[in-house]
Amino acid sequence: MVGPTASGKSDLGIALAQRFNGEVINCDSVQVYRGIYVATAKVPPEEQQSIPHHLIDIVDPTENFTAVEWAERAREVIADIESRGKLALLVGGTGFYLRALATKFFDSPEIDESLRPRFQKILERRGAEHLHRMLAKVDPPLAAKYAPKDWSRVIRALEVYFSSAKPLSEWQAHSPEEPTAEAARLHYFVLQPPREALYDRINQRTDLMVERGLLDEIKNLIASGIPPNAKAFNAHGYKRFVEYLLGQRTLESAVEQMKLDTRHYAKRQWTWWRAQKNTFWLNGFGFEDHVIEQASQIVRQWQSRPILEQKEMEKLGG
Repeated sequence: MVGPTASGKSDLGIALAQRFNGEVINCDSVQVYRGIYVATAKVPPEEQQSIPHHLIDIVDPTENFTAVEWAERAREVIADIESRGKLALLVGGTGFYLRALATKFFDSPEIDESLRPRFQKILERRGAEHLHRMLAKVDPPLAAKYAPKDWSRVIRALEVYFSSAKPLSEWQAHSPEEPTAEAARLHYFVLQPPREALYDRINQRTDLMVERGLLDEIKNLIASGIPPNAKAFNAHGYKRFVEYLLGQRTLESAVEQMKLDTRHYAKRQWTWWRAQKNTFWLNGFGFEDHVIEQASQIVRQWQSRPILEQKEMEKLGG
């Protein structure tokens, strides 16, 4: 279950898990972090309706948890769920997580673990632009692809270079991406509710997050030692309010900018999924009955396919 923020992915995931003896695997890059709740739309335990949920609250906000690391854990969880005869349902809006599950990325060198803390200190002292200038000196092709604010990927590229004395762009060129064993098995339900209705829901959700104590949550996390530039705070719902707490914008500006950021992100999510294969577009929110029924019919067709293939083989004498 994929789609833009506030489209009802969790609702659809739980509904299908109930109907088809399934379990939910989170594939949202913010919900993996512990202590990050108000702006993440994590389903509270009391609302999970006894459906097991996996890969939520698994790392600290200070960790730079990558898509590849998520994919490795997801494979283990999928294998466990299916070994128990259940249906694995991936739910979330982070397309790059699912791409990591479906794609074998380049063979990377062994990384010197002492490098990341050093780059983090440079980020804190001199900013993301300085890191980007460093990358431009050692790997110009990659620096041209990455925006300066994309400091997480910039740091990863610097780690590769200083660990191997070889630019990341060269590693990628000599080790092209390949589909994984999971690629052909992944089928995507893409939620596509009416755009204006979705935008209204995004705006309302933003206001509700502030009412529910988003600012207090961020203040407490920073007070506990989480740096304002932690990767977890770069997510929608946190970034603009961190800027407000740092005196970089007004509260009103933070609220309005978050709404705008999230609406733009929703557009980019739809663009991402239009380029993917094995997609089934569902016109509505994930909590609407007609959407749940349409998705259920497609799941039934998938589950009956092996039986139909076996019957076809028997006709051919296989």
